Amino acid sequence: MNPLSGKNTRLRAIEPADMEIIYEWENDPENWLISNTITPFSRHVLSRYIEQSHKDIHEARQLRLMIDLMDESGNSKETIGTVDLFDFDPVHERAGMGILIANQENRMKGFAYESLSILIRYAFETLHLHQLYCNISDDNVASLNLFAKLGFHQIGIKRDWLRERNGWRDVHFLQLIRPD
Repeated sequence: MNPLSGKNTRLRAIEPADMEIIYEWENDPENWLISNTITPFSRHVLSRYIEQSHKDIHEARQLRLMIDLMDESGNSKETIGTVDLFDFDPVHERAGMGILIANQENRMKGFAYESLSILIRYAFETLHLHQLYCNISDDNVASLNLFAKLGFHQIGIKRDWLRERNGWRDVHFLQLIRPD
């Protein structure tokens, strides 16, 4: 069995054919707040990123995997999102993690839970990380509940961390330590 596969989803490396979908997601202003971006990405920049995506996590300090929805035969039928490990720190054996399920119709169906479960298992069993963490804005109740269901614990709140049009938003800092 593929260690990056679950019942409904499979995580896979970025391919050149993913250029247009990544371009669409990265340039959607709705995603900018969660991705900590305010500037659009060009196809040229994304093309260079995809060309470099083959680098080992130890070299790149990050790993992005695409989430494919699987059909009954185990074949990919649709790419629905992406998961990331970022700020990889091999000395302290930790990384941040994030997820994007791009379209509303694919949310709240268990795909994010399954994809993150696969990534957590990979991070702990293959990369031998000691801990994972994430930052979630206080208005993203679905993600706060999702990460809590996955075993993450809130260890702090970053007050007035994100500036929005109408003021400031707090961010919850969550952590999962590998069980022994």
